[in-house]
Amino acid sequence: MLELLAPAGSMEALLAAVQNGANAVYLGCGSFNARQGAKNFTPADLPEVVKYCHIRGVKVHLTVNTLVADREMKELQALVRQAAEAGVDAFIVQDLGVARICSQLAPKVALHGSTQMTVHNLPGVQLCAALGMRRVVLSRELSREDIRYICRNSPIEIEVFAHGALCMSYSGQCYLSAMIGGRSGNRGRCAQPCRQCYGYNRFEEKYPLSLKDNCLATWLHELAQMGVASVKLEGRMKRPEYVASVTGVYRRAIDTGVVTPEMTQELLTAFNRQGFTDGYYLGRTGREMFGVRTDTRDDPDWLRTARASFEAAENALVDVELFAEVHADGSSLTVTDPQGRRCTAYGPVPESARTTPLDRETLAARLCKTGGTPYRVTKISARLDPGLTLSAASINALRREALNQLTALRSRREKPALGRVSKPVHYPGSKELPALTVQVVSREQITQKLLKLRPALIYVPLHILAEDPIFAHELNRKVRTAAVLPRVAKDAELSQLREQLALCAQMGIQDVLVGSWSLLALVREARMHIRGDFGLNIYNSVSCNTLRELSFKSATLSFEMTLPQIRDVSKGVPCEIFAYGRLPLMLTENCLIRGRTGECTCSMGGAKLIDKTGADFPVLRDGSTCRSVLYNGKKLSWLDRQGDLARLGLWAVRLSFTTENPREVDSVLAAYLNPPPFDPGSCTRGLYLRGLEQTK
Repeated sequence: MLELLAPAGSMEALLAAVQNGANAVYLGCGSFNARQGAKNFTPADLPEVVKYCHIRGVKVHLTVNTLVADREMKELQALVRQAAEAGVDAFIVQDLGVARICSQLAPKVALHGSTQMTVHNLPGVQLCAALGMRRVVLSRELSREDIRYICRNSPIEIEVFAHGALCMSYSGQCYLSAMIGGRSGNRGRCAQPCRQCYGYNRFEEKYPLSLKDNCLATWLHELAQMGVASVKLEGRMKRPEYVASVTGVYRRAIDTGVVTPEMTQELLTAFNRQGFTDGYYLGRTGREMFGVRTDTRDDPDWLRTARASFEAAENALVDVELFAEVHADGSSLTVTDPQGRRCTAYGPVPESARTTPLDRETLAARLCKTGGTPYRVTKISARLDPGLTLSAASINALRREALNQLTALRSRREKPALGRVSKPVHYPGSKELPALTVQVVSREQITQKLLKLRPALIYVPLHILAEDPIFAHELNRKVRTAAVLPRVAKDAELSQLREQLALCAQMGIQDVLVGSWSLLALVREARMHIRGDFGLNIYNSVSCNTLRELSFKSATLSFEMTLPQIRDVSKGVPCEIFAYGRLPLMLTENCLIRGRTGECTCSMGGAKLIDKTGADFPVLRDGSTCRSVLYNGKKLSWLDRQGDLARLGLWAVRLSFTTENPREVDSVLAAYLNPPPFDPGSCTRGLYLRGLEQTK
């Protein structure tokens, strides 16, 4: 059966979801969830929340899907313990360190990989399975063919995002909000800058980053046939009426297999951005996927109906079967739920009937009156001795007692098997001066001055190396070269990457820079060295030490960390950070350059988005694909403060070249050797000093 997973950003929203047919709800608690702006719950709320849901046969998934700093680990552990003791059914995680903590503390609670992990192909799903996860939420950008292939071969459950707001960037790969305002999407504080106005090369009142809401209501039967385990509705920031309405429509669509015009209109009334889109699912990206919210007026009839659906009566009904016995020596009623739980209540001794004895029809009519309870009687059987009667009050008391027992049984929390967290080993890192690594996006940026500088590693896009094996061999002979994989490669794209990696290996290249969990397997298959990039979002000691277990040769720490965090984190593998360059802020499936012209010309060069402040954001294609990377306009620069970076225990610092021409590359290399004063007009210190807005 296809699970309907609904959002619960508040207690009212939880009631709305459950009463409108959700099979499961997902909610946040405390500081470690990706919707800090929702009302959310406290740890003290969880026992009653879980009890309410479990009585009605609804599972509770707790979101702990943010990056967690070392100093927050004790608070995280306390939350995980309390949640496990409350009886939550699953933890939804992004951070590898958080996943490790959850599995150690609460090994019996299911782990689900969040869409923030950017899992977008079968190898990514298989890695999550190997890490102990029972379910993965796929990236929202996948097509029906992508999903079908993964479901057919997946060793664990697959969850698909079915309805609600679409982020422009791949989830887990967006740093725009963090960089421009200190509010990190990876830390649950996204300020939604993608909903603001931008222009191409000059500011315009246009919305090139604002997608319509996703809607897969008409494809639910197909998703179920594929083997999708769960469909998720977005909306923890939305009002309870929205949750009620959308959950109710999807419940009816799953149960009936039909989406009527009235149901579609109800979804549109609840919320829309100039309609809905199923563009990713159908593999049709482009302008028709984009839209903004235009009408914010509330329909009073819709509001009234939506509220009535979860305020007026109990709708979340569990089917039960009743068996009554009325004998000369006593009476009893046994209730059985769908899971086979059975409870029996005992009543008084019946009296001899003076006029009309109790019959099956009368008994059934009285027993089926379960109004106000979360139960619906689907079958009543009875064994009656003739000539007896039992008062209506006695029958009602039997029914109440039996159902009360069942409620207590369904809400019972088994004592969880709690484990202990092993304290992470602290690796202090290098005491030597950091080495230099250099990253380029074009062959022209590999200048003679760069080669003479002989960095410890030069990172070059895989497709450039594979296009000219002789060049790749000569470059690797002069400077140790690492191939850079794209951060996204769907299953249909993997065979080409395998061929390109094999070609690079033949040329003597041993290292590969990987920014996606979904691509580790390819590097292992090629028997090459894995070097982790920023897209893995390594933010704490447990995550970094886990990379050691996964045989990483090095890792790039998150550029959302501060210098003290970088200094103190355990260097389980040699670590590097960015010291210069335009930081990548978004990775998009929709080609942003095509969004400007209607035609894809991204192979011919980039473009710029300009916001209302005049800040520019260059756009380049991601490797050889038609995906786009949105970069920060100001370049990160720590060239004049290399001494500060030298005290962080780092293996290397990286100079990243994106829009620079060869002359500019040489100028930066000269500045690395003889740093000029910092220019705040064109450069930024990033988040290393100012950090992120706090989650509390």
